Parts: sequence; structure tokens; C-alpha cells
Amino acid sequence: MNDSRATKPFRLSRRALLRGAGGAAIALPWLEAMGEPRASAATPPRPKRFLGVYTPGGTVLDRWRPTGTEMDFALSPILAPFEPVKWRLLIPDGLTLACGNQSLYNVEQSQGGMVGWLTGLVQPGAGNFPKGPSLDQVLAPRLSAGKRFPSYPMAVRWGTGKSHGQMTPMSISNFGLEAPNAPIRPELNPVKIWNDLFKNPDPAPAAWDQSILDAVDWRYAKLYTRLGGADRHRIDRHLTRIREMEKNLTAVTCQGPLLVDTSDYNPTSALMSSDDGSLVDLATDNAIPKVGKLMMDMMVMALACDLTSVGYLQWADCEAKHTFPWLGLSQHLNFYENGGGYQPVALEKIYTWYSTQHAYLLQEMANVDVGGRSLLDETVVFFGTELQHSATHVKMDVLFLLAGGGLRTGRWVRYPEAPPHNNLLVSLLNVFGDTRTTFGDPRCCTGALPGLT
Repeated sequence: MNDSRATKPFRLSRRALLRGAGGAAIALPWLEAMGEPRASAATPPRPKRFLGVYTPGGTVLDRWRPTGTEMDFALSPILAPFEPVKWRLLIPDGLTLACGNQSLYNVEQSQGGMVGWLTGLVQPGAGNFPKGPSLDQVLAPRLSAGKRFPSYPMAVRWGTGKSHGQMTPMSISNFGLEAPNAPIRPELNPVKIWNDLFKNPDPAPAAWDQSILDAVDWRYAKLYTRLGGADRHRIDRHLTRIREMEKNLTAVTCQGPLLVDTSDYNPTSALMSSDDGSLVDLATDNAIPKVGKLMMDMMVMALACDLTSVGYLQWADCEAKHTFPWLGLSQHLNFYENGGGYQPVALEKIYTWYSTQHAYLLQEMANVDVGGRSLLDETVVFFGTELQHSATHVKMDVLFLLAGGGLRTGRWVRYPEAPPHNNLLVSLLNVFGDTRTTFGDPRCCTGALPGLT
């Protein structure tokens, strides 16, 4: 008698693996042979790293603010350098740095914003530090557990003018997690930073002497004959991607960037600074672009190599009483802000240069592969400052900029109700899995800021 029963279709478990010699195993992508596909994730993967970046002096608002709509916007002249990474940006517009409000809380006009932009805390009197942690230090135990450095702050041309190279509320934004929440001084010397991070690197993992695919090769061939054409194509692409990742893993070494000659740069120059900025260290000022690029490159590699998962880059203190000779500007930032009368043309030139540096930073992060995703995909980058208008010290419409993973980017989101920026800090904590609903001074917080994810 002939068996007329239909041939049972080949089926694979969704948990199926390709197993080979030595315990080698490869997870498979979804295949038609597994039945209905899994639903895709509703939200992007949670970011693994945080980087804060500070620039002094606010902005020139009408030359910074984009035009258009949330999803279809044109970058302003100051933000134009970000055009190559525009789709990676989230621009929250209209926030108020409420904790630095001078008239409400009797805080010093610049100091209050400097100590408040990462803490959300009201400064307890001019010249004093707040008693509470900054956002980066709250995230450090969660993100940097087991890393060589819980966090790594660095600064370029720091502590000028009235700070005289010391930690003051005009120069510090980072504060420890535990009481008494001590201020954290950034590292200033690029050579010391390079030595800290890269002189004695952790031993690199041994390169594989064969592909993991070699260990499962015959099993792959056997499975291949039982799959339909579409599944064969899917598994070919999957295994090709694995081989590409293996090449990346074996090729990448966690070495620091080239340590350029910085002998013309004096990281302690601010120790000899004058209150009014009249003492100029032209050689050190001329080296700022070179040193800033080196620090950005070192920060990228420190994050990529998992030396830390929390970084902070500060371009100056809030006075920034150094000159900008590479821009043809012989006076310091505070002079163009108000000391020599408000000069928006010079300020726009300075702020646009900062945007150019930050666009470079994001592009470098996007170019680093960390196992199938870019470093930028796994990092939230938070750009901030201490006020909006440098002459009036107003703290409405303060410039903040976000980029990276865990966010719905490619958007310019306006908040006409002028919420406190503490709400943004809450939302950033939530992006990393911290479920709190308030952060900083409760007088300056009304809950999480909508629209980030």
C-alpha cells in the first residue's frame, strides 16, 4: 500500500542554535521555518554610556534656534556644523534653568547656572557649592560598575579669571554622589590624561585563530539543504555579518589616539590669571583647538574601550577669560558678552566654532563600531551651558542639545510652557532605567519632560 500522507514541513525552534566543536554555538535569525516572526522591540535598546559636554556663555538665541517643524526643521547658522549628524540630534527648545534664577533664589547670576545645570539644585548663596550629586555621578554606579574609572571629567583652558585655577562655583559642575557631595575637579593636563587612560592599557583579548563559523561549518551545510530560498538568503546574511563582526573584534585595539605635541600648552596657566582677563597666555590660547581635539579623541576611546561609561568634557569655566586667536578674536569671551559691551557677531563666531567641534565629536563616536552598533548608538550625549543670554543673564530658553541612543532623534521639540530643565534631567535618568520622578531641588521640578523617547 502506498503511503499517501503529506510530507511534514521542516520546522525549527525559535531557540535553535548552530552547535559545533568545543562548545561553539551561533544563534540564528528569524527564519520562515520557525513560524510567525517575533514582534520587533517597541523601544530602542537602553543606552550604556553618558557623556556631558559644557560650553560657556549661553548662545545668541536668534542665531541658534532652528526653523521649521519638529520633524522637518532647518538648522540655524550656529548649529549648521551639525548638518552631517542632524538626524542624530534631539533639540529640546524652551526650557528654563529655574534653579539658577537669580531673582527667585538670590543666586549669583552665572554661578547658579554653572553648578545647577547638572544638579538641578539651587546654589546656597554666592561662592558656595550645592549639597547634592550631579547627573553624571548618579549614573556612574549604574553604568560604570567594574570599569577602571567610575567617571572621567576633563577640561580645556579651565579656571580662568576670578577662579584663578581653583575649584569655584564658576568652574565646577560635577559633584559626588555621597555626602558631602564634594566638587569634582576635571583633569586638565592632556599628557596626564593620555597616561591615565592609555599608558598601561588592560591586556587585549587574544585574537581568535579561527572563525567561530569554522567550528559549526558542517552543521551549517546540513541545515542549509533543508531551508527554502528565502531562509537561505537570511542565514547567509546573518553569518556574513558575524564574520564581519569577528574581523572588527580582532582588528580593534584599545590604544589611545596619537599623543600630539602639547608642550606649547600650559594646563595650569589659569593659576596666574587676573580677575579681568588682562593677563594673556597667547601660546596656550593658540593651542586650544589642538588640545580640544585631542581630549575629544581620548574621550571617545575611553568610552569605546570601556575604561569608563561616564565622561564629562568642559571647554572652559563660565567666564572663559581666554582669547580666541584662531578665530581672529583678541579678547576673551566675557569681554564679548558684556565687559566690552554685548557683541553678538563675535559671540556667534565662537559658538559656531564650538558646534563644529561637537559635530566632529559625534561623527567620531558614530564611526566607532562596538559590536554591531556605533558608540554613538550606545551613548547619550548631553550638551549644556549655564544661561541663555550672556549680557542679561536670563535663563529662559537655555540652550540644551541631545544626541545618541535611547532617544527619538532627528527632532526639534519646542516647549512653549517653559518647563524647568530639572524635568529634562529626570527624563535622562529614566532613559537609563532610573525610575525616579524628581531630581534636584523639588521647587524646580514638575516631573519627567515628555517627548524624549
